[in-house]
Amino acid sequence: MKNLEIKTFLTGQKKIKPTDSSSSLNLGFGKYFSDHMFTMDYDEETGWHDPKIIPYGPMQIEPAAMVFHYGQSVFEGLKAYKSPEGKILLFRPLDNFKRLNRSDERMCIPYIDEEFALKALLELVKIDADWVPEAPGASLYIRPFVIATEPSVKVASAKQFKFIIILSPVGLYYSSGLAPVDILVEDKYVRAVRGGLGEAKASANYAASLKAQERALKSGYAQVMWLDGVERKYVDEVGAMNVFFLINDELVTPELNGNILAGITRDSVIQMAKHWGLKVSERRLGIAEVFDAARDGSLKEAFGCGTAAVISPIRSFLMGDEKVQIADGQTGPLSEKIFNALTGLQFGREEDPFGWSMEVKL
Repeated sequence: MKNLEIKTFLTGQKKIKPTDSSSSLNLGFGKYFSDHMFTMDYDEETGWHDPKIIPYGPMQIEPAAMVFHYGQSVFEGLKAYKSPEGKILLFRPLDNFKRLNRSDERMCIPYIDEEFALKALLELVKIDADWVPEAPGASLYIRPFVIATEPSVKVASAKQFKFIIILSPVGLYYSSGLAPVDILVEDKYVRAVRGGLGEAKASANYAASLKAQERALKSGYAQVMWLDGVERKYVDEVGAMNVFFLINDELVTPELNGNILAGITRDSVIQMAKHWGLKVSERRLGIAEVFDAARDGSLKEAFGCGTAAVISPIRSFLMGDEKVQIADGQTGPLSEKIFNALTGLQFGREEDPFGWSMEVKL
């Protein structure tokens, strides 16, 4: 697979890009897509084959493709950033493809050579380099994904797949930026249980979360906080993000127990905080402990983290009839420090002591 030639077919009709590059808010999130995409096919006889970069557009796929019927699909999310010097930078891209393969394994999808996937991504970003936005806070969102394409309605693992990468210039995930948000603790629905799909970035995980998210938004809350699916008393994740709590001088995040995604931003926060000398704990964390800490003032800060929003500070939690506010309800100094440090590194404004940034050589 490493030696496969990536064929390139350039579009003869480039799209009109969003005209106002002065504000990242005008881009929204996931509204626009670049001129090209990468595709590669798999079947049992040939393995992965026919890698190519082609114009972005609709694909012909069988109505009986198994992804439509049994949800055999995984995806990733990462970004490309424009540095002050005009360089294009990727943040820990190989880690995303390693995680993609962990999701593939759980979803019975064939292994994809990670170095080849990275090579394909670099080629695609080079071709569509002019889609990396320059507005402050804006970036190029990268969505690799795999779908089952075999036409069959028999319940079984598919034998044919398609691996695709698409690109989308994006602004801030939340229009409020780093302003803290209110969170509804989910007490009715369950997202995942140990042994299920919680630790895989499977499309089904996100489908399972939509009803609760819709309920939260209608109630005026930005996200839900998921509890474990068995005892319903231990914190798992916030919406589609990992979550951290600063309790006294300890930065706590739920342990990787099979329920939650091993976030790359999560891991970056942990490494960065330890680098600064902070005490970081990955452990089982009860929702009762969180509410007790909020009541007595020992919960200094809380924030979600992920590729899309980077850091999303939390102002309050509602569970049942009780609402607790965190500290003074403002963005905390640690949340702001981590956000500035991570985005400074991602956009090439700060030194990278971890070796996380990769330049796309144009």
